[in-house]
Amino acid sequence: MGRVSGTVPPAFDAVILAGGRSNRLGGTPKASLRIAGATLLELTVRAVAGAGRITVVGPEPAAGVRPAPGAPPVRFMREDPPFGGPAAALAAALAQPEPAGSTAPWLMVLACDMPRSGQLVPALLAAAADAGTSVMASDGGRDQPLAALYRRSDLEGAVAAAVQAGGVENLSMKALLARVSVRPVPVPPGTTLDVDTWADARALGVDDG
Repeated sequence: MGRVSGTVPPAFDAVILAGGRSNRLGGTPKASLRIAGATLLELTVRAVAGAGRITVVGPEPAAGVRPAPGAPPVRFMREDPPFGGPAAALAAALAQPEPAGSTAPWLMVLACDMPRSGQLVPALLAAAADAGTSVMASDGGRDQPLAALYRRSDLEGAVAAAVQAGGVENLSMKALLARVSVRPVPVPPGTTLDVDTWADARALGVDDG
């Protein structure tokens, strides 16, 4: 695929990863934590409201998800096996059958525990439009593979290679992306901060709902 015009954001689908065990939160699902009445999952769905398709890999909340205005419906699925890690989650999302020609050439990947991710999405879209390559958020010099906009073909190739080499269960993102050309893109400071502990939650203004 050639370069994308810098004046037009690339068409993209989105995968939100929401299937972790939340061990350091005592098992409280990160997706259900709240800021100002909205769950972290809802905030992440709003961040990718411009996507053609939104797939959440993780359990569907009992209360559902309030969609963003104009956003496509949110679809839920689980990785195989459950809690198999982010690489397994991406593999499951990519393997989901879709009508021919209905998928976008770009895939936004976001973990659901970054409450400020809505501020980094425009930077990734602009960078991909300018460079035409997979791009990854770099926050203060720290690259975050779970806040990235990948060429779908790049991820499909990476997953296929990983499956052939032994599988994707509990595979690290670094290992999955070893052969993928990804350009780090500076994003607004603090936008990749995530909620791993209750101390993180308090620092980011998150509560347990």
